[in-house]
Amino acid sequence: METAAYFVVSEAVTNAAKHSAASAVSVHVTRVGPLLSVRVEDDGRGGADPAGSGLTGLRSRVAALDGTLRVDSPSGTHHSCRGAAVRVILAEDSTLLREGLVRLLVEEGHEVLAAFGDAGTLVAEVEARRPDVVVADIRMPPTHTDEGLRAAVEIRERLPETGVLVLSQYVERSYAARLLAAGAERVGYLLKDRVAQVEEFLDALERIHAGGAAIDPEVVHQLVVRSTHADPLARLTPREREVLEVLAQGYTNAAIARQLHLSLSAVEKYLNAVFDKLELHRTDGYSRRILAVLRYLEA
Repeated sequence: METAAYFVVSEAVTNAAKHSAASAVSVHVTRVGPLLSVRVEDDGRGGADPAGSGLTGLRSRVAALDGTLRVDSPSGTHHSCRGAAVRVILAEDSTLLREGLVRLLVEEGHEVLAAFGDAGTLVAEVEARRPDVVVADIRMPPTHTDEGLRAAVEIRERLPETGVLVLSQYVERSYAARLLAAGAERVGYLLKDRVAQVEEFLDALERIHAGGAAIDPEVVHQLVVRSTHADPLARLTPREREVLEVLAQGYTNAAIARQLHLSLSAVEKYLNAVFDKLELHRTDGYSRRILAVLRYLEA
């Protein structure tokens, strides 16, 4: 891991020095348990080709360690690798994970308003501090059952403008249903293994902050696998299921098209077929996209 990190930093700094006309380069290294996040940022002119041979080689080196490499290099002006700073309250009873997430969020430019080891005061603190997003473990002291989930559901009811991202060790189908009962906006459900993929965790946080949803692909996959022949999902074609599965992770039509290598019109066609087969007709005041995701959880 150390060797791969060295080459990532070395290649990025060399490229900035040779090609970007940058006046400054910053390197941020964050460790969360056994995981390492490295971010290299410069104030140069941008325009790097993500498919270039140098970056392709780095991507392969990182992928060999089960990691991901993200390149953000818009031409003409400097941009941060991340979006706007997110104000976060964190509730996680594992001290190691909690402190690791605090460090990661701060290193990435976000603001951690508070971090707790239990859910007892979570709702009150959220009402007092009004964060953008709450990140909470589902099972917390004192009973380690669903304290975090109950707090998350209450926060969604009282403060719908506040995003909620819950973390779980396992796929809990009933928990996901309770969390999404109020709709699939500003909400996320991730397995803790997904948090280990730092880029995916940060992307989920920012999508929720922007008003979207972030549902762990494994959660969606297990919900699909468990559906029975009596369920309306059985009427979907394999491609329609695939489109719905990506939709259920909180992605827009354009993002679905990119992930599945489809045209935007094809995605719209498949989604309309999904809505028809699930008998989700156009109704004022309801989002068919949200209802389609909830239909997964009802199966």
